Amino acid sequence: MQTYRNTVDGLLSEPVSSYEIFNPANGQSLGFAPQSDEQEVERAVQAAMRAQKNWANQSDQERRDITLKIAQILEENSDYLAELITREQGKPLSGPGSRFEMQACVGWTQVPASLELPPETVYEDDERKDTLHRVPLGVVAAIAPWNWPLMIAIWQIIPAIRMGNTVVLKPSEYTPIATLEMVKLINDVLPAGVLNTVTGDGIIGSKLTHHPDISKIMFTGSESTGRQIIEASAKSLSPITLELGGNDAAIVMPGTNIKNIATDLFWGAFLNMGQTCACIKRLYVHEDDYETVMAELSAIASQMKIGDGMDESVLIGPLQNKMQLGKVQELVTDAKGAGCDIREFGEVPDQGYFMPITLVGNIKDGQRLVDEEQFGPALPIIRYSEVEDAIKSANRLEAGLGASLWTDEQAQASELATRLEAGTVWINQHGAIHPMVPFGGNKASGYGVEFGIEGLKAVTQGRVISIKK
Repeated sequence: MQTYRNTVDGLLSEPVSSYEIFNPANGQSLGFAPQSDEQEVERAVQAAMRAQKNWANQSDQERRDITLKIAQILEENSDYLAELITREQGKPLSGPGSRFEMQACVGWTQVPASLELPPETVYEDDERKDTLHRVPLGVVAAIAPWNWPLMIAIWQIIPAIRMGNTVVLKPSEYTPIATLEMVKLINDVLPAGVLNTVTGDGIIGSKLTHHPDISKIMFTGSESTGRQIIEASAKSLSPITLELGGNDAAIVMPGTNIKNIATDLFWGAFLNMGQTCACIKRLYVHEDDYETVMAELSAIASQMKIGDGMDESVLIGPLQNKMQLGKVQELVTDAKGAGCDIREFGEVPDQGYFMPITLVGNIKDGQRLVDEEQFGPALPIIRYSEVEDAIKSANRLEAGLGASLWTDEQAQASELATRLEAGTVWINQHGAIHPMVPFGGNKASGYGVEFGIEGLKAVTQGRVISIKK
């Protein structure tokens, strides 16, 4: 059985210990992941520090060219990496699954390579000229989650190195294998030390974020861990980009043609088995449209095949880990005990971390499945009578990553969108992120943005050069 290895200073690192990774669909062993220790974290950070100055001194065009070479490597190896993602994370190859994730990796690499962030004249008169330059921060600590392990890692890696930083990446301990293989491939075109990895649980993540030579932290994950990272950054004063998940609300406006939006609503909620930060987690439906929404979503759910994502006909796979499966099942059980209408769809395999696609009706604000982010294939559908009530419900929780409005009257929705407390408000779509469009959370869903020009700025610091004429 293969033991995968970290990349440190351009070389594969011999692990001091390892642990086994299993396929969430069938429990089969996928091999062994390396377990980093404090010494490997130190080696990785020092390698990144040594490489950073030379990397930053390369011309902007040279870094852009190398970034495009990375995109080509990702494209050429997309089938190999997609299969690893499916076996390790669980999402199907087909539909909005692992191949889709690899397409996103390519796109989110090509776009930063195409962007420019030139010096900006911020003031000029007869006596002086002041120019703002964007310069790299140094060594970036990137901590990626298990739900979109390669795509989110790319969101962190590519803007950072594009702008002259170096990176130490820690993938989730649940899904390290595909990420380690991707980083190994990328290193074929990068100078040694520009991109390094360490692996392990939160203890290793803490060693990395507490390191005094880290100049920037990028983290996608839970709110509780995000708060710990904020504390860790205080000593080094490292700036942070935090994406701490969400409990996204979607509001279907009264009288909307439900048939026209039902498929988009379904995938807005059940993309990656609901294990996506910007998924619909709470669906608010006008009382007159409630039965129609339940019927339309039920019809779609009943057609979905649940199983091992290596089967090309499967669009719904397992949850990634036993802990997450147990959490979602507990929330559904709580709703069932409260007398909610539980509708389950799909034949669940005997082995693996599977659960049915679950629609939960006759549920209200304040119940656990509504108020706690489920991060799984169970959608609470809540009736409302007045649009004002739905807006208040959407805003009442501390989560503020995304939200959406669904309507046949877009002019009305555009006005209401300004009142929803979320980093992104979509109209007639949900989770429709784009590499040119800034993305980030409000309130307890984090701060800072990724993507586009604003994302490049987030991995740099300003330097003003002021000239007396």
